[in-house]
Amino acid sequence: MSDGVGYRVAMQEERSAALRNRVQQLLAPLDGSERALDSGCGAGAFAFALAPLVGSVVGVDLSEDLVAAGRELAPANCELMVGDATALPFEYGSFDIVGCMRVLHHARRPELIVSELARVTRPGGRILLVDQIGAVDPVVAAETDRFEQARDSSHTRLLPDVDIRGYLDANDLEVLTNEIAPEQRNLERYLDLVGLEGDERRRVSGMAPGALYEVEIGWYVARKRGGLVH
Repeated sequence: MSDGVGYRVAMQEERSAALRNRVQQLLAPLDGSERALDSGCGAGAFAFALAPLVGSVVGVDLSEDLVAAGRELAPANCELMVGDATALPFEYGSFDIVGCMRVLHHARRPELIVSELARVTRPGGRILLVDQIGAVDPVVAAETDRFEQARDSSHTRLLPDVDIRGYLDANDLEVLTNEIAPEQRNLERYLDLVGLEGDERRRVSGMAPGALYEVEIGWYVARKRGGLVH
């Protein structure tokens, strides 16, 4: 396991109780029989938060290293597999609950991720989307994306709230709950997550907004229209 993956897993475990409580509040009521999906699961943070609350959960991610690290910690009712969030290997309406956490900003075509989430969710099922929100000011947005791309080459673009809502609406998904919450980031820990070292770490540090800076995280719970409302 690389240092970056190991650090990410350690941080995931550190935050697991808080995430589980947040997920339980946002997705209540749950009867414990649901089949759930974590799309773009990484090492399984959202999947593990859901596992005690549902019947079974599947996590899918392109990174073999992250999936392998997550499998070592996965509970019995949780399966992690390598796969593409833009082309999920599941039939229409396979899941009661689907989640996608901090993935959209990595995608060249995030609309494909949302359309796949909608496809594999049953009518009446729910979708949780979580991601950092892009600034409305184009100058601020460009500066932030420049830093994020320097830190992590897989970063593409932070989406503003209006774009995320547009993707949900385009797939006939009704927003039930929306929260935009501040999140403070420690720069050194944030760089540790991607394993930056030496000259490259110093270069990226110089582009950062500060040693401690605040971002906005959007939490969206939507329902796929049709079927029974729970």
